[in-house]
Amino acid sequence: MKKVAIWSAQEVSNWLTEEGMQEYSEYFQHLNGQALLQLTKEDFKQPPLSLVTSDNGRQLLEKIETLKIEHHIEVHKNGHANGHLIMAGSGDAGSKTKRNGVPNGFRKEMVQIPIPEPERSPFPLEWGKTAVAFIYALTCFVFTTIIISVVHERVPPKEANPPLPDKFFDIFDRVEWAFSICEINGMVLVGLWLFQWILLKYKSIIGRRFFFIVGTLYLYRCITMYITTLPVPGMHFKCSPKLFGDWESQMRRVMKMIAGGGLSITGSHTMCGDYLYSGHTVMLTLTYLFIKEYSPKRFWWYHWICWTLSAVGIFCILLAHDHYTVDVVVAYFITTRLFWWYHTMA
Repeated sequence: MKKVAIWSAQEVSNWLTEEGMQEYSEYFQHLNGQALLQLTKEDFKQPPLSLVTSDNGRQLLEKIETLKIEHHIEVHKNGHANGHLIMAGSGDAGSKTKRNGVPNGFRKEMVQIPIPEPERSPFPLEWGKTAVAFIYALTCFVFTTIIISVVHERVPPKEANPPLPDKFFDIFDRVEWAFSICEINGMVLVGLWLFQWILLKYKSIIGRRFFFIVGTLYLYRCITMYITTLPVPGMHFKCSPKLFGDWESQMRRVMKMIAGGGLSITGSHTMCGDYLYSGHTVMLTLTYLFIKEYSPKRFWWYHWICWTLSAVGIFCILLAHDHYTVDVVVAYFITTRLFWWYHTMA
């Protein structure tokens, strides 16, 4: 194929005819190949070319663009692409070939192919912040345990102050083993969430979200149960004896509760007064919310299983008469609001 740049006006006219663009032949009578390659959109916005077609020369420009590509390939087909050899001759044919240090007068030109750098994640991991959030949550847990020990000393005797009226307790009789079911469901949900968290890509980001929210919820709980101390919700409660300012014994009691995870099933939680609001409801609700938020929607069956575990656990809290209904309602409301507010602003 003859180079487009050296086409004559007649060759340009022949090409237009071959491409079905005869309407331009009259206007390109004196246009050679070099001028054809230099046509732009601006040329077709002005007369006389703007009067030829209504597409502003779009079709012709596309064909010219194809010609430019073919012209580029033609010019460089013996060039330096892919490391091919290029003749290093002088301008006139009669001169001697410049060898440039390579036999037969050829020289090599290397093609530099830019290697893209690996894309950086727009979400920095920042494990330091996650560690701070973990320490914050752990501190709130320990502080909660200390406040429970303090509040325990203020709980009025059940003989002098019987349980407050509760509509749920009026409808459902107490089931002794129900609270154990609640704590088992909670441990299962925490275990599932921990396993799921390990599999996440952005563990540090989601981890600090969880630690911040759960720490803040337990900090709120310290405030509410310290401000308002409710009597025990049932006559079945067997609270540990009061220590009346014996801080050493209170600290041993706190350490025992921390070691047992604050669970009644482990025998570590024998203190009373931590009613408003329910910490078990917080964990049952929060773990389900995180499991659902950070797992694919197609795992609907997994979401339903976790929801069932959470709902049954919360119902068993009330069925065991270990918390007033208002404790559970307030805990659910505060947990869900804080979770949704945080993720709305995050």
